[in-house]
Amino acid sequence: MPFFTRLTDIVTCRLTEILDGSDDPELTLREVIQEMEEGLSGARRSAHTVDGNRGRIRHEIENYTDQIEQWMDRARRALGDNDEDQAREALTHKMELEDLVNGLRPELEAAEKTYQHMLRIQKALEARHSEAHRRLGELTRTTAEPRLESEAAIHAIAQSRQEKQDEVEAELKALKKQLP
Repeated sequence: MPFFTRLTDIVTCRLTEILDGSDDPELTLREVIQEMEEGLSGARRSAHTVDGNRGRIRHEIENYTDQIEQWMDRARRALGDNDEDQAREALTHKMELEDLVNGLRPELEAAEKTYQHMLRIQKALEARHSEAHRRLGELTRTTAEPRLESEAAIHAIAQSRQEKQDEVEAELKALKKQLP
């Protein structure tokens, strides 16, 4: 039985309510965890795709910016050679590329915002996933570890845990600095 229809359902779910309405809380929790893992996998894929788009747009802007400088140099050389027609042509190309870059900048900004949004969703999903595993451990009186099929998924979970540990260590270090 699917429990979630959207990623936001996972983030906003109340595990206690789901488990209270279940005849077999352990089985229900295992099903919920499986759905969470599928949602996490999708969120990671989406973040990866958006990150690729961000890089592509950034690369395009850099490439066009280089071309703008080249056209400007051509215009300067043409003027130095007293060839105003060539200078105009070079400046026309330069301006076209500037318009293109100006059109790409909002796209890059949107991709940046989307990427940050996907990372926030991913972190929230990971937090819910960890909570569900803790709850499963409490139910089974064991240490519940994620059981993921793909090596990539296992690596992603390990990487996420390391990032979380690094964040905790950074916050701990900052907190120690605040103490007298």
